[in-house]
Amino acid sequence: MSTDSLHALLDRLTRGDNAAAEQVFRTYEPYLRKVVRRQLPTRLRAKFDSVDVVQSVWADVLHGFREAGWHFPDVAHLRAFLIKLTRHRFIDRVRQHHTALERERPLPPAGPDGLTSPEPPPSEVAQADELWEQLLMLCPPEHQEVLRLKRQGLSAREVADRTGLHVDSVHRVLRNLARELTRKRRPVTPVALDSR
Repeated sequence: MSTDSLHALLDRLTRGDNAAAEQVFRTYEPYLRKVVRRQLPTRLRAKFDSVDVVQSVWADVLHGFREAGWHFPDVAHLRAFLIKLTRHRFIDRVRQHHTALERERPLPPAGPDGLTSPEPPPSEVAQADELWEQLLMLCPPEHQEVLRLKRQGLSAREVADRTGLHVDSVHRVLRNLARELTRKRRPVTPVALDSR
């Protein structure tokens, strides 16, 4: 658009012409969006974008022309005013989102299927249940309470305090149980028979 036609648009805009306002907006909108995009950090792009800022600025500009009687001597003054107003509005938006950015933390990495869950997969739950049943079968009834408390995540000291056993006794019960489980799970190696 030529400078003369911009001057004519500016005159119509100052008189409150809506069509002129739309045309001026379409003329300056791409340039003002560039002003914002050059300064917009990546981490803020999820919060707002250049269109949000420019539309907010333009709402104020229309109000200023219609209600406050703004007037600019030439197109260069209007352009400088729009750039300054856009930068100030952008800074306001950054300040609004500053606290949120300081507090946000990234999500943990996703699993192979793209989803994460705090719960273990069903196959692990089934294996854990099977192991629990094996442990209960191997454990004498008088020591099963030790096993249940350890499964709840208590330390050996806490288990000893609740059961009345000595800490060393709790460790001994758990070691013996682990040995017995290892022995039961060990594959039986076939013994070669002497063919003589």
